[in-house]
Amino acid sequence: MFDSPLSASAYDVLGVDAAADDETLRRAYRLRLRQTHPDTGGDAAVFVQVQRAWELVGTPDSRAAYDRGHGFGAAAAPDFSGWKAPTARTDTRPRARSFGHPGGWRRERYLTLIREWAGRGVDLPDPYDPALVRTAPHEVRRLLADALAEEATARIVADLGMGYTVWHDVSAPARGDGPDAKLDHIVLGPSGLYAVLSEDFGGPVRVRRGELVGDGVEGSPVGDLVARTRTVARAAGVRFSGVLVVLPDDDLVQPIEELGKVRGLPVAVVSRSALATVLRRGMTGARDIGGNELFDVRSRLQRTVRFV
Repeated sequence: MFDSPLSASAYDVLGVDAAADDETLRRAYRLRLRQTHPDTGGDAAVFVQVQRAWELVGTPDSRAAYDRGHGFGAAAAPDFSGWKAPTARTDTRPRARSFGHPGGWRRERYLTLIREWAGRGVDLPDPYDPALVRTAPHEVRRLLADALAEEATARIVADLGMGYTVWHDVSAPARGDGPDAKLDHIVLGPSGLYAVLSEDFGGPVRVRRGELVGDGVEGSPVGDLVARTRTVARAAGVRFSGVLVVLPDDDLVQPIEELGKVRGLPVAVVSRSALATVLRRGMTGARDIGGNELFDVRSRLQRTVRFV
């Protein structure tokens, strides 16, 4: 949550300046606890954020470590290795068969736009410096946040094992979409065929009438995901078992929330840590795929899938 390019800092969540003294910080924490506690009408997801913020800056040692890692203060030495491009894996465990480059399209766009925003001729030794990213326009930070989310999902599905096949950054323009519209991931395994959207809206997200709502949510993520899934299904001649929206753990109150069917497809919103469980066991109302059908679906997708 606090490591997202879009999320509020721990100080923002507590409602204080990063230079506030310890007593001011403590008073702000107590006030925010009262304001957000679910028993007094507060929002449970925000209440969890307040507690997490205090864990990060509530003691001198933890606060100093947080400030160093997030670029607060003149003496800060940012170290946000998670924002860098992922390094090559070193272990040799059997993994899911994978095609495409997770997060690649959005990382390329981010690097292009952050340099355009900084200005021609400006040297950017580290385009992922948190102090730099935090000052960039929202649409630029959003690209990096989504790239990180896609990469996190890719690491999870890779560990499902060799019985699974995954395609990343699949071109899937539905009606009204631009040419860059895509499915973040398609996952095929014994539990079914799933389209997966990896998102990070930078804060708590809820479900209302089958759609996602929250301060950072724009448009209709679930509706767009279903429409693009149907585009790929028609092109490849396959039937998807369901669609999944994956969000950071701290941004959801429930780790798994099934929404029922949207245009005939089961939909679920899941936390990142629950994704592997859902992909292994399947969703309510979703059809399993096994035997020869699994190989047939894989072949059809291999012939049809194009990447953005």
